[in-house]
Amino acid sequence: MRDHHPEGRTPADPIPEVWTGSATNRAQWLLAVVGVGCMALGIELAVVSPWTSGVAPLAMSVVGCVAAGLLVLFGTLAFVHVVVRIDSHAFEVRCGHIGLPRRRIPLTEVVGAEYVPRVTPRQWGGWGCRWRPEKGTAVVVRRGEGLRLELGDGHLFTVTVDNAEAAVRVVRSRLRIPSANS
Repeated sequence: MRDHHPEGRTPADPIPEVWTGSATNRAQWLLAVVGVGCMALGIELAVVSPWTSGVAPLAMSVVGCVAAGLLVLFGTLAFVHVVVRIDSHAFEVRCGHIGLPRRRIPLTEVVGAEYVPRVTPRQWGGWGCRWRPEKGTAVVVRRGEGLRLELGDGHLFTVTVDNAEAAVRVVRSRLRIPSANS
């Protein structure tokens, strides 16, 4: 009988040719609703307002509400979901349902991979694509597990993704870095 690991694999399990993982934050849909509400308010102001207070103030209110709504709506939808794909050549992160923004890191630039059991938006200053001088860059769509890549130029890249331990194992196998369990 083979030894079983907590993540459900055995030491003899093969590393997949292409690994994919994802993470979703359903709570961010509430922010998308706020964005739609701002846009609706702007449209209502444009249609229902008597325009008696002047064109400039009303136009600024309408444009401001619609612009704020679009910014919140699309900014939120871009970071509701993230997909990570690792193949023999690159580590790729795609955000949102249309895959933008996207980051592709050739594995030739990666020198290390580490499992991070707890990544939070608070550590990074919120959800989305983040940069902190002491921590590098990150894509944070929810709190929870993630992985951190160390790049050859000294930079770090962190992403929240379900089953991050498996992703680390795949990256390390491509780089021939021993895992902590070996």
